[in-house]
Amino acid sequence: QVQLVESGGGLVQPGGSLRLSCAASGRTFINYVKGWFRQAPGKEREFVAAISRSGGATNYGDSVKGRFTISRDNAKNTVDLQMNSLKPEDTAVYYCAASSKILLTSSTSRLYEYWGQGTQVTVSS
Repeated sequence: QVQLVESGGGLVQPGGSLRLSCAASGRTFINYVKGWFRQAPGKEREFVAAISRSGGATNYGDSVKGRFTISRDNAKNTVDLQMNSLKPEDTAVYYCAASSKILLTSSTSRLYEYWGQGTQVTVSS
């Protein structure tokens, strides 16, 4: 059974940092593009970041550029999201995803075949 499991979410004050991690099991995702999306209550799912198979190419949503960094470790089958300078508007459930269809990176959620169950990130004082 293929699983993507996120971890690292929690409560953090504005201006703080969190590091999310997504571990894959049941399949080797070396040949998959990986991404992070988020969804806040009452809002549509939003693209956060994506990383190519080799890790050589990355793409970020406008709202997180310069603050978030995506990385992957193919040996460990993991993808991480380092989040700095967090703002209350970053509060959401964060999901990792994997795609075999995307050539390099993509912000289009429907192209991702596998999804984790999500981890809550709350930015509040």
